[in-house]
Amino acid sequence: MQFKINIHQMKYFFEPLNLSDPLYIMFSSGTTGKPKCIVHSNGGVLLKHLVEMGLHANAKTGSKVFYFTTCGWMMWNWLVSGLLLKSTIYLYDGSPFFPNPEILWEFVDSEKINFMGVSAKYIDALSKENINIIDKYKLKNLESIGSTGSPLIHESFDYIYSYIKKDVSVASLSGGTDIVGCFIGGNPMSVVRRGEIQGPILGMDVHVYDDNAKSLKNKKGELVCVNSFPSMPLYFWKDNNNEKYHDAYFNKYKNVWCHGDYILKTENNGFIIFGRSDATLNPGGVRIGTAEIYRQVEQIEEVLEGLVVGQIWKGDSRVILFVRLNENSNLTKELIDQIKTKIKTGASPRHVPAKIVAVQDIPRTKSGKIAELAVRDIIHDKQINNITALANPECLDEYKNIKELNT
Repeated sequence: MQFKINIHQMKYFFEPLNLSDPLYIMFSSGTTGKPKCIVHSNGGVLLKHLVEMGLHANAKTGSKVFYFTTCGWMMWNWLVSGLLLKSTIYLYDGSPFFPNPEILWEFVDSEKINFMGVSAKYIDALSKENINIIDKYKLKNLESIGSTGSPLIHESFDYIYSYIKKDVSVASLSGGTDIVGCFIGGNPMSVVRRGEIQGPILGMDVHVYDDNAKSLKNKKGELVCVNSFPSMPLYFWKDNNNEKYHDAYFNKYKNVWCHGDYILKTENNGFIIFGRSDATLNPGGVRIGTAEIYRQVEQIEEVLEGLVVGQIWKGDSRVILFVRLNENSNLTKELIDQIKTKIKTGASPRHVPAKIVAVQDIPRTKSGKIAELAVRDIIHDKQINNITALANPECLDEYKNIKELNT
């Protein structure tokens, strides 16, 4: 059976909406528990994305904006908004290493892309494979590389400028599904500093707070936004009296949005993120961000990636590091000593794990984020609240009843 539709005879009806009318529901990734069902407004998202794409990403009529993402992640919603600026948008959903490790750069080069968005883990993977892009692709039209999903470590900045392109703006971005955008990020007018996110997004009154709601500089604390902004959620779906909404963002500081990132504001008014607040480690009562350990571990050739959690042990907390090694490596005593030495010298003695355990796989959400809290719960024999949000929940069996964690 065939149907023919004459689009010229179709009638379209346009109905005006209020800025605060619902646009869509976004489901959070599940890194901090069960995914939240977040209802966003059409006007708030529109204004937020016009600022981020039109100013911070420098998108405009004729620009070509590309993101390596799935259609289930908020970056897809962000990317679609490029059409508001009459930009051409491109999306790649699949393995960035098939059929070869340079496939994304072939695409960027051939399509003359202006803005390319990727994950920090992708940049790290390229670096570990020693992929040299700069000698093979000119990337003449590429102005900016946006990185999100996790903190972009200092060494990844070095890799981009040495092996991808020298005259490109590196914009490390941080925000989330909660606001369908960013709190802090890059902009094409400011200096890029190694290891730093350049500054707040326009209209975002971002501070770093200590436990007493005092604004900090050059000290680690909580990422907060002290004034309202357009893309704050309208509400959570079926959230009676907005209780879950309040508990998610306003429970720590009165009338101040606390996002749950452990962060530092630098002398340059840039920012460095050290991981999720609820995943920070507290050995001996000293607070440590997980990203501080990942940065050291990821520089070791034998280690593909790591996952670090805190284990309650004899009335205190000790650091446990799980590592996924490349196929030609084993977790020997020599490699354990090398990892510990690297962490001790690159971070501090307090960062050194009490135990290092080799695993075959690391659990992650469907948007690719490492699920630290799921592992922390499982080694403490607790129920995992975000199991349905994981892309590979079967790998959690490997983390049960590990003998090394009983001594």
